[in-house]
Amino acid sequence: MNEHRQTLLANNMANASTVGFKQDLAVVMQRRPAGAPAFAGLPPVQPVWEQMTGGANVQPTHQSFVQGPIEATGRALDVAIEGDGFFVVRDGETTRYTRDGRFATNKAGELVLGVGDGRWKVLDENSAAIGVDPSRGKPAIAADGTIRQGGTTVARLGLMTAQDKQSFRKVGANLFVATGGEPVPAGGRLRAESVEGANFDMMQGLASMIEASRAYQLNATMIQLQDQATGQAVETVGRVA
Repeated sequence: MNEHRQTLLANNMANASTVGFKQDLAVVMQRRPAGAPAFAGLPPVQPVWEQMTGGANVQPTHQSFVQGPIEATGRALDVAIEGDGFFVVRDGETTRYTRDGRFATNKAGELVLGVGDGRWKVLDENSAAIGVDPSRGKPAIAADGTIRQGGTTVARLGLMTAQDKQSFRKVGANLFVATGGEPVPAGGRLRAESVEGANFDMMQGLASMIEASRAYQLNATMIQLQDQATGQAVETVGRVA
């Protein structure tokens, strides 16, 4: 369990400066003890046994979708989401979702993610690629996602979400895939020339890592002491006077 926590914490710490990163959370649930078999159809009565725990079960990893800090960049094609929502990007027939709003344009004038070699096209509210013409001036992105150039509306960024945020699962490269049905339009607002930082606090993460490491060492020591006690008991009981 503590090894699992350390793995997640290490990944969170490695991505503490990644734009739009959402930290992973270790979820652990108490496991009930295995009861004795029923006798003659009656449930066993073992008060002491029932008060004991059956250890812990590691549950599937959850993501924290708490808002990260907004950081101004001054870049015209940077945009941060405030509140609910994900940007929608596509590569061929593959659709993914991200909170990373560092955009750029490719040779065809299409809006793409600034990472991933420009292969992820940013989609508008109608799931179509967005074209930006550099000759028409600096683009401006409004709080509702509308992109304007020279006073003309070019497109409106698509923002999607789901009732159950945990249905968005990480697939690497700061991208998510929707696993719980078709996403729906989100109500988040946008802040232009800014990006959202990771929602992971490094100082708190360091403290949690130290705690997990000490708990791991303590468990290892307890196992060693139990093994020694068992060995001594076997040796003592088996000794002939």
